[in-house]
Amino acid sequence: MQPKPKEQRVEVLIDVQNLYHSAKNLYHAKVNYQEVLKNAIAGRKFIRAFGYVVRTKTGEEAPFFDALSKIGIETRVRDLQEWYGGAKKADWDVGIVIDAIRTSPGLDVIVLCSGDGDFIALVEYLKNQGKRVEVMAFGKTTSSKLKEIADEFIDIDEGLPKFLLKK
Repeated sequence: MQPKPKEQRVEVLIDVQNLYHSAKNLYHAKVNYQEVLKNAIAGRKFIRAFGYVVRTKTGEEAPFFDALSKIGIETRVRDLQEWYGGAKKADWDVGIVIDAIRTSPGLDVIVLCSGDGDFIALVEYLKNQGKRVEVMAFGKTTSSKLKEIADEFIDIDEGLPKFLLKK
């Protein structure tokens, strides 16, 4: 892999649920977000990182949110919605898209840490605005079209075990 231009201004958008579930389902492990952030920045000019997280009624994830903040990831928190009958939903897609579009004018590179194919239109938009878009996610669970349209796809599966924490 070629070294990346040090002067590039980089923002990292982390779809925490997407990476969490991929790591859990593929490897029965947790994600090392510090390593993800370090690799996403790749020695360039770090502007900011957002981690999109979900809070449950128990609040048991609070220490995890604090840990993300300590490594330089600003948490965006949404409450888990629960419906009668047990259905649950916590979708950050629109929030991620709005943040990416809102902050992109001051950036050269947006690193999207998600394998969700719902972000294809966002990647296309950002590229049309002259931005470099890198996607970093677990290759085994990433949309093939998303991999294809990104300027670069960084496969977390190929960087194991540094991207995983032992349980």
